[in-house]
Amino acid sequence: MPVIEFQHVSKTFPLSRGSKLLRVFLEERLKGHHRQVFYALRDVSFRVERGQSLAVIGSNGAGKSTLLGLVAGLADPNEGRIEVNGKVAALLELGSGFHPDLTGRENVFLNASILGLNRKQTEKYFDSIAEFSGIGDFIEEPIRTYSSGMVVRLAFAVAIHIDPEILIIDEVLAVGDQAFQEKCFEKIREFKRQGRTLLFVSHSGDTVKKLCNQCVWLEHGKVRAIGEPGPILDEYSGGKD
Repeated sequence: MPVIEFQHVSKTFPLSRGSKLLRVFLEERLKGHHRQVFYALRDVSFRVERGQSLAVIGSNGAGKSTLLGLVAGLADPNEGRIEVNGKVAALLELGSGFHPDLTGRENVFLNASILGLNRKQTEKYFDSIAEFSGIGDFIEEPIRTYSSGMVVRLAFAVAIHIDPEILIIDEVLAVGDQAFQEKCFEKIREFKRQGRTLLFVSHSGDTVKKLCNQCVWLEHGKVRAIGEPGPILDEYSGGKD
């Protein structure tokens, strides 16, 4: 059984053509006029087996973040079927799941609860989360006082400690300093050695080659290629020259 499977998945969003009067909007709906839609993903199919590490590459607007959001359960497809088998931890938008006016400590408990841990479980992991994040006494300060790198440190520390079977990362590690990035990469390698599954978006080909053994190349919401990262990245980089 695959951990993640997309079967002919499409995701659309309505196109906005500027503001309209409510009267005009209702007239269009009553006359059966359908709003135009944008296909963020169109007829996407792939599968990820347990223990695989899949990179999703493509230019800005290719549909990468939409795909990750669907796996994380943040939205539903308009067409097709998605199957996800396992506990998911997702690092998508910087600061998502955190409240800016709460302290780091309070946000650890908030974010962990969103990811499925109860208070007792979070208390068990809290010291390890705080130590891994390396933010020191700032754990008692409001998140709004944090730099973007500190937010990533804390978010990654929470995500990796909730014992997920599927870890989703969307480029956010790029804002961390090099030493912390390497610390995260080592934790991800340990995660992979345990037979867990990684779904990863990055514009860094070297990072993709380090962490992933499979690659999906999206182009205008469609799958351009699926396979080993090396050949696909070579073709992708060559096509951008």
